[in-house]
Amino acid sequence: MIVRNAIAGSLLTMMIVTALSCGAYAQTPLPQPAKSRDAAVQPNQESFSGPSFRKGLWRFVRTLDIVRNANKNVKYRVVNAEMTRCVDPTHAMKATFSSGSVGTCVSDKPEKNGNQYTFGRRCDVMGAVSTVITVSSDEAYTELNEVSTGENPRTDMVVATRLGDCDEGVAAGADKAAAARLTH
Repeated sequence: MIVRNAIAGSLLTMMIVTALSCGAYAQTPLPQPAKSRDAAVQPNQESFSGPSFRKGLWRFVRTLDIVRNANKNVKYRVVNAEMTRCVDPTHAMKATFSSGSVGTCVSDKPEKNGNQYTFGRRCDVMGAVSTVITVSSDEAYTELNEVSTGENPRTDMVVATRLGDCDEGVAAGADKAAAARLTH
């Protein structure tokens, strides 16, 4: 029993670390090379048909729930994290919408219905994921990722809200406070 609890604890720790390192939070874009003859090889940024958001100070609240019983009606919250950063979430959306094949997993194209973008299957670090992105405005959205396969199905939810324009001092303080909460 002790060994099984230790193994379960190790697996849970690995899942939490993986969840925290996943790309669900909007990321600061990587620097792009200067335009040249090779620019035609790069993907066309204008072909992006997903949602656009305003750059600024954003608050991301992320939860990860895991189903732990045979009836699939009991969920355990293993991650409840919050982060505030100065970002442009449109860059993260471009990455989400351009998800390609990962191994044998082939991503479906998103379907738009009103303010929702639905991916029947999107290849992600968690595996084949069903994703629904609900856009409230250019200052708020939710992203729900569900993995229903495997022994422990899981639900990863990100609620993102723009707080205002970036003030580098406020953003740095918010990042430090978030890091302090995660280390304790």
